[in-house]
Amino acid sequence: MSYLNKNTNVLGLRNAKHLLRRASFNYTKEALKEFTNLTPEEAFNKLIEEQSDKWAAPYDPRPENDPHGYWISSPNLPNSFDGQFRKRRIVTSWWWYNAIHQNSLKQKMTFFLHTSFTVAKDGGAGTSTHFYDHLKLLDFYAFGNIKTLAKKITFDNSMLDYLNNTQNNAKNPNENYAREFLELFTILKAEQVGSGDYTNYTELDVQQAAKVFSGIKTQVDRSLIDTDTNLPIGRIKLNTHDKEDKTFSHAFNNITIKGKDTEEGVVEELNDFVEMVFSKDATAVSFIRKLYRYFVKSEWEEDIETNVIIPLAKDLQDNNYEILPIVKKLLLSNHFYDLEDTDATNEIIGSILKSPLQLLNEITSFFKLDIPDPETNAEEFFSFFNFIHSFYLAAAGMNLWSPDSVAGYPAHYQAPDFDRHWFSSNTVLARYKLIESFLSGRNRIRYNSKINTELNITQFIQTNITNPSLANDLITELADYLYPESISEERKAYFAQNLLEGFADFYWTDAWISYERTNDDTIVKTRLNALITQMINAPEFQLM
Repeated sequence: MSYLNKNTNVLGLRNAKHLLRRASFNYTKEALKEFTNLTPEEAFNKLIEEQSDKWAAPYDPRPENDPHGYWISSPNLPNSFDGQFRKRRIVTSWWWYNAIHQNSLKQKMTFFLHTSFTVAKDGGAGTSTHFYDHLKLLDFYAFGNIKTLAKKITFDNSMLDYLNNTQNNAKNPNENYAREFLELFTILKAEQVGSGDYTNYTELDVQQAAKVFSGIKTQVDRSLIDTDTNLPIGRIKLNTHDKEDKTFSHAFNNITIKGKDTEEGVVEELNDFVEMVFSKDATAVSFIRKLYRYFVKSEWEEDIETNVIIPLAKDLQDNNYEILPIVKKLLLSNHFYDLEDTDATNEIIGSILKSPLQLLNEITSFFKLDIPDPETNAEEFFSFFNFIHSFYLAAAGMNLWSPDSVAGYPAHYQAPDFDRHWFSSNTVLARYKLIESFLSGRNRIRYNSKINTELNITQFIQTNITNPSLANDLITELADYLYPESISEERKAYFAQNLLEGFADFYWTDAWISYERTNDDTIVKTRLNALITQMINAPEFQLM
């Protein structure tokens, strides 16, 4: 069976769970029920359907006496607004709120592009308005062309600020963006084979790339609009651009890009440079490895490199770096569903440790958490999101849209641990306290303050579980939804201890029947809270 042959079987529950977790930030019982009866291709087509944002645009309700409101669309200069740190968080909350309400691959792909072309919103990426434009740019190319994005992002105001290219001048070069463009964003270093020679490029190439990028600067007032994306872009300051020819090293076949002295010529130089970098096999391979690590597994054997990575890299080049056909081929493949693997110790399903973001999104969407509406109840929503952003995610090791370095989150690039970076003695407490916070409606990570939402687990069980009065049936159905694989009878008995408190099964049945008769949930709520806390914090739920 070929690794990349299309899986045409109906998904069933196990594979529907696998696909939804890997390809969407929205994970609900309703979606699982629908996807269970679809083929991978039918499910994929559902995931790429156009979906509208539930929250149309970021809104700032402060200051109270004169709210900045929809400041993104204001004619005032972006840097004329105070509270930029708060506003970048509002933009982040806008993205997150829409991501969990859309059963879409686009949000996952937008975040993938963030891991490939990293900007840290609070690490020097400019104003909140420019950060919003940056997210819109990633969203625009989430199903589009990576090579084109590599050109467009060079004019992105947040990127220009973040990696200092706005300070890159012919007579005073700044190589920061040029270095990261090669080392982290596109072709990658590979093995160092000599002084300043990293196999895929050399220090000379960094210097020449910086000359290509020279003179491309931020445009603070957002008055320049890209005709393809309809998004604001940076500007060209022609008298600071290096107009000499740029000759690259043997790594790029000693190609010379002719220097230009017009704004159109600067864009031509950039296009020529990006085309040169993307013509190399190593660039395609680097993106496929990132894609594989993001969607499938963090580590792989040589046969996967030969039968999956290299063929997909060739397809990516043949498709001129259109990303969606490649993602489709991967997510529809026998390999993605582990159909060709006879080694039970090397599974794909359940092989990735969930990021703090994935863990949060699954709990929030699956249990239908009642989140304050950001448009009608802004202050309560932002207070809730502050708990998520500043307490849970930060303590769990994920500063959302603001990784500690331009390399991104260690889980996506740092061998040998990769996704295991998410789970450590420093981060595990926040992961464990998240469900406790939702069940209690209070910040259990720190301060014990209200978080403006509370999970009514009794109501959820009553509405969503087929036989809630039967302990074994209840645990089995929950486990089938929550975990990548079915669990053993021994594990079910282990979880049942929280419902039964050492009594026989009828103890729980009587308690549930009493609740339905009297509507007094005192007993069942206590027992269900204990059960859900244990099941969410179990090793099985940490994996996807």
